[in-house]
Amino acid sequence: MKLKTSLRLLKKRNNCNLLVKRRGKMFVVNKKFPKFKARQR
Repeated sequence: MKLKTSLRLLKKRNNCNLLVKRRGKMFVVNKKFPKFKARQR
């Protein structure tokens, strides 16, 4: 699955992000700032 540009930018913006694939969806999860999270369908 290709990563959307918006998710890629979010991943770069905040340093400690995890990229996770769950149930066919890509998630960007930030453990330091939990409000910065996103998903791709």
